[in-house]
Amino acid sequence: MLLGTVLVLLLGGGAGTASAHAALRATDPRDGTVLKTAPRDITLTFTESVGLLDDSFRVLDPENRRLRPTKVAHGPEGGDTIRATLPGKLGEGTYVVAWRVVSADSHPVSGAFTFSVGKPSPTTATIDTGPVEDPATGGLYNIARWLAHLGAALLIGTAAFVAVCRPPDSGPLRRPLWAGLWTLCGATLVLLVLRAPYESGESPAAAFDLSSFTRILTTRPGEALLFRLALLPVAAFLVVRLLRRGASSRAWLAGGAVLSVALALTWAAAEHASAGIQVPVAMTSSVLHVLAMAVWLGGLTALLITLSRSSSASEAPVAMVTRFSRLGFACVTVLVVTGVYQSWRGLGSLSAFTDSTYGRLLLLKLVAVVLLLGMAGLSRQWTARLVTEEPAGAVVEEKAPEKVSEKVPETVGGPSAPVSAPTPPPESTGPPSDDPFRRGLRRSVLVEVVIAVAVLVFSTILAGTLPGRAAAEAAKDASATGLPTASVSYVPFQVGRASGKVQVTLDPGRKGENAVEAVVLTPDGGIATVPELRLSFTLPAQDIGPIDAEVTDKGGYWGTNALTLPIAGDWEMKVTVRVSDIDQVSVTKTVRIG
Repeated sequence: MLLGTVLVLLLGGGAGTASAHAALRATDPRDGTVLKTAPRDITLTFTESVGLLDDSFRVLDPENRRLRPTKVAHGPEGGDTIRATLPGKLGEGTYVVAWRVVSADSHPVSGAFTFSVGKPSPTTATIDTGPVEDPATGGLYNIARWLAHLGAALLIGTAAFVAVCRPPDSGPLRRPLWAGLWTLCGATLVLLVLRAPYESGESPAAAFDLSSFTRILTTRPGEALLFRLALLPVAAFLVVRLLRRGASSRAWLAGGAVLSVALALTWAAAEHASAGIQVPVAMTSSVLHVLAMAVWLGGLTALLITLSRSSSASEAPVAMVTRFSRLGFACVTVLVVTGVYQSWRGLGSLSAFTDSTYGRLLLLKLVAVVLLLGMAGLSRQWTARLVTEEPAGAVVEEKAPEKVSEKVPETVGGPSAPVSAPTPPPESTGPPSDDPFRRGLRRSVLVEVVIAVAVLVFSTILAGTLPGRAAAEAAKDASATGLPTASVSYVPFQVGRASGKVQVTLDPGRKGENAVEAVVLTPDGGIATVPELRLSFTLPAQDIGPIDAEVTDKGGYWGTNALTLPIAGDWEMKVTVRVSDIDQVSVTKTVRIG
């Protein structure tokens, strides 16, 4: 059940447009502008440095023919700008520019915009601007990323538990140690193989393209994954050493600590910490956060296994539980401090908690963390009871008296006969097989492990989500430069034998006056002609609407420039499509108006 929930969350988190740290600040030409003369270059400016792909730019002319730029490279301003030189002289009409790049923190980001030369084209057909993100690739990549976190937690946390807490029998912990190592190895290989289609937005089958795979090996994410794979044989050697001879040598302990830090660096070097503000501090915080998470989650799993296998105090000594309680408290302290810093760095403001997807996901993670801390406090209470209170039903052991022979005085009947002393009662076996304190500790640790897995899921999804600070910075720059932030929605419909979807564009997608453009598309992506299309908007939270958009047929699409939405919020957009004199259907979709 838990694994199914994890898969659903990660697959859902991978669907849709790719989210990343980089965000588009401005375009030149600006989106939707009409130019008197054709531009020589197209320039895109981002909030951070970005990397180019083999097919980063797609430019299509008014006849939907692809124009290949003669040169695509970073601009003279730096790595946060991209400049594409257009071929020859452009004719009159509307041009579509689709782009896809990789942000400095390894996540792909994509988008599209239009500009016109002379005057806009009478109609703008829906064209193939290239893949945005294949849901299967995104979902598989997120699952592999989560499994890599889980494998690292089992490997590092279990090893730390054996070395620091010193359980009397480390035999039962062999499985989680090797499971963590092999899970981390397998997940890293999958991440490396899927990296190319993940960046390009293609299906998993594109992973078999040797040229793309070779290119990935020269990028920073690819190098980080290769470095992680190179560390795993060393980890396997240390695991064998730990299980056979223990961890009494300080040199071996130091080697394990250095290896753990190196593994954590492979995440910090390819995630949000590697780009943005205060990179050195952020990298250090990220490494500490990953290590604290791994030691705590993996240690909890090891403690649960040890407690489940033990049936007496001699098999699960109180000293071991006490040591882990201290270790867990240190991990919680590090997690709280680094988590607060990373939240501030990612959000930028308190309003981003509710105004951005990153902030809302972070709120859910914080709720799970609070529950986790509550269960950790309960576990510490059970630990304190094990230390300070004697389990009910325990019997104090008594030393049996030695067997002696006594002689009675001699009598007339002969010499005295030896007489054995009374047999003492059987010795106590100590505490019962399962006292209530140990049973309560097992249960609280089990709940801790379950909640920690959920926290790990939110952490994985957040790693691929645009931080609130970057989103706010991009929106601010877009407002200052006049870059529209249009809202595009796709509404599928089915009526009789007719089916398709309606692409609705609200420009700028904010409260106030908006331009509306609605195009009816066939299942294969072509433009469909329908006798009637109606749009209306309702805001249930404020009891506003329905507001009729009053779109009219513009010759290939339906539109208006006079839709006024007075309040920001989640509006219900009702789309009514009539395909014949008697067949029509209405579909409702929620759209966010900023």
